[in-house]
Amino acid sequence: MIVLEDAFWSAFAALGFAMLFNVPRRTLFGCAFAGAVGHALRTLLIHSTGISIEVATFVAAGAVGFLGAYLARRLRAPSLIFTVTGAIPMVPGFFAYTAMLRFLELSMGTASEIVLQEAMVYFIRTLLILGAIALGISLPRLLFLRKRPVV
Repeated sequence: MIVLEDAFWSAFAALGFAMLFNVPRRTLFGCAFAGAVGHALRTLLIHSTGISIEVATFVAAGAVGFLGAYLARRLRAPSLIFTVTGAIPMVPGFFAYTAMLRFLELSMGTASEIVLQEAMVYFIRTLLILGAIALGISLPRLLFLRKRPVV
């Protein structure tokens, strides 16, 4: 049940960003679907298999990338419309927010070495998740983009 609720709210977030980016109306359903599939797949992988959020994000972003490539061909639209709006719900807001809070505690001078370690762990996890999203959504282009020979 948690996966269906997650898919609904992720689709809602992706749809909101698609409308913010002013994508064509005919592509709105595809954007919402990509967001729902990506975040629900990540949640399913984390809860059912117990893998880390970084690996689950990479797999889910790869699924969004392939789904975006399919929807782009099907709806005759750029794949970035579907992949970017579908990946936005997977952005690690909690990890980035917590890292910034820990760094603020450090800047006030009242924090300990443990706070520095926590800040670095959250910061590194944020970077890994963002890298997984970037690599995952660009995976279809990396694998299937035909390079034309230079004449």
